[in-house]
Amino acid sequence: MTITEDTRPALGLPQIQSLAAADMAAVDALIRRRLSSDVVLINQIADHIISAGGKRLRPMLVMLAGHAVGHAGPDHHQLAAIIEFIHTSTLLHDDVVDESSLRRGRSTANALWGNAPSVLVGDFLYSRSFQLMVELERMSVMQILADATNRIAEGEVLQLLHVHNPDTDEAAYLRVIERKTAVLFAAGTRLGALASGVDEATQQALFDYGMHLGYAFQIADDVLDYSANAEELGKNLGDDLAEGKATLPLIHAMAHSDDATRERLRTIVQDGDASAMPEVLSAIRATGGLEYSRARAEEYAEAAERALDGLADNDAVAALRGLARYAVQRSH
Repeated sequence: MTITEDTRPALGLPQIQSLAAADMAAVDALIRRRLSSDVVLINQIADHIISAGGKRLRPMLVMLAGHAVGHAGPDHHQLAAIIEFIHTSTLLHDDVVDESSLRRGRSTANALWGNAPSVLVGDFLYSRSFQLMVELERMSVMQILADATNRIAEGEVLQLLHVHNPDTDEAAYLRVIERKTAVLFAAGTRLGALASGVDEATQQALFDYGMHLGYAFQIADDVLDYSANAEELGKNLGDDLAEGKATLPLIHAMAHSDDATRERLRTIVQDGDASAMPEVLSAIRATGGLEYSRARAEEYAEAAERALDGLADNDAVAALRGLARYAVQRSH
């Protein structure tokens, strides 16, 4: 990865992916090597979800954070693989909890193999990530990742408590995002900086960037569930509604609708009534729920960029800025 000193604008996603291509090829190769098991079903399910594609955003953040503050090498590749294993295990568990049948345009593992194998292979990926951590023999790495995985588990339970709960407010919604999404982004960017040997203040700046980016990314994702093209999104539109999850566009609509509409929306959330999607969309449009949610996502994206202000400009920093903008501008 080429690092230069002159100031440059934020990069677009294709430029970012090109910049990170060599590192990501090394990370993918490591992931595939370390996925293998002599239990055939583990290989089948793990390969199904890993090969489903996606942008590998979380492991890419590890690599870019490392390059942003100096260099990145084999330890960064291993940390990136660990982050991807943790993320993939949460996807397997999430799809079971949410009873999802589609992810990234393909059938979910639980739809193909059933719930029990999906949960157990998710456990395999979690434990494999900890084996990879131990190999690095760095207590600080294990501390960051142990804390992150524990927070993610808390987030899963917290989200479960808010399913079919029409009293979920914006503060509660943001607490779930912090744990379910933002902490893993932040762990990845902090680890990228840590493995490059920089000081605590620089690690904290990259941690803050990752945390804000995680909020921006998830809020934008929740907006897409009410506004995207289903085929382009790769999942069923209205899945959140069907699961009884009140995300920010709907939370905003409930808070700003008239009494009759609010009561109707509350009933829809309680029932997880996906057939009421037209009513929900009408209320969201009437209250500016999508515009409000996009604006909140943009606030977090801007905060992510500000966290980078103390770093010397280089290609990797420009890429990180570009990812903050991409998070809120994407269509899937």
